[in-house]
Amino acid sequence: MVSVLLREGLGSLVEADPHIHKTFEIQRYSGNLLEKTKGQIGFIRNLRKEKFDLALDLRLDDRGAYMAFLTGAPIRVSAVDRTSVWRNWLFTNIIEPSVIAERAPGAADQSLRIVREFGIETGDPTPKLWVPEETDERVRRLLDQEGVPAAGRWVSINPFARWPYKEWDYEKWIQIIDWLWKEHKIATVIVGSSEEAKSAAYIMGRSCGDVFNLAGKTTLGELAGLLSLSLLHIGVDSAAPHIAAALGAPTVTIYGPTIWEEWAPPGALHGVITPDRDCAPCHEKGCDGSGVSKCLEEMTVEKVRGAIQEFLSIHKVPIHRGA
Repeated sequence: MVSVLLREGLGSLVEADPHIHKTFEIQRYSGNLLEKTKGQIGFIRNLRKEKFDLALDLRLDDRGAYMAFLTGAPIRVSAVDRTSVWRNWLFTNIIEPSVIAERAPGAADQSLRIVREFGIETGDPTPKLWVPEETDERVRRLLDQEGVPAAGRWVSINPFARWPYKEWDYEKWIQIIDWLWKEHKIATVIVGSSEEAKSAAYIMGRSCGDVFNLAGKTTLGELAGLLSLSLLHIGVDSAAPHIAAALGAPTVTIYGPTIWEEWAPPGALHGVITPDRDCAPCHEKGCDGSGVSKCLEEMTVEKVRGAIQEFLSIHKVPIHRGA
């Protein structure tokens, strides 16, 4: 049996996966130091009660190392971290990462390379997500309440990323939304977190297209249900394209400094738009660590619009030309 350890709030993404026995969410406990400590100790005890045989750390960071060790599993596996020797000591088996040139595209391959060391292969490297029937029903009710057109007549757009240096200018997104409506009569549903709802409202308020702001109005599980109904998901380097891809929805994603070959969902259904600059991708947090990516600032609406149009045409996405 397989159990999954996740950050708080992520469990709804995998609750319908038939392969998962249990999900454990790392919570942020409230109260004073003693109360927080008691909560954390209780959580660790619950993990250890499962008596796991094997712990696979796919996060490749300090928290993943701590938690893998605290499960008490006799076999603990992760990829090598050359910048932190002590982290490697918390595992019984350390996997050497494969050479980038030999790696298959897609973020999932970074995790699959670990399980492959055990002779476990998956025919399709694309992750799969399932949307529970009750979640699908909630999403359809929400879309109906918001006045969103029937499935197949709208795209989802997520202009937001955790890091601003991965974002594209909101004013340019407004032009894309207007073009989709004027040229193709395709409406736009903006998705994002509650923290991004204000920015989504700004984009919606300045758009002349048929646009709906659902940022902050869904749980993560409901977001998955929404993306599964989208004609196409368009966005930046964030979680949304990966969720959409795992549900079989086509995606077009804008990448800047990120090495897109390592992260973009693989397959013909998933397009990427990359900068024209020779220095990109640089894998930096903005130019010279400034938090601002000139390669994205310079990316034109025409380039993005052309890539979306080409994708729609190649994949024969059903569209209706505007007058």
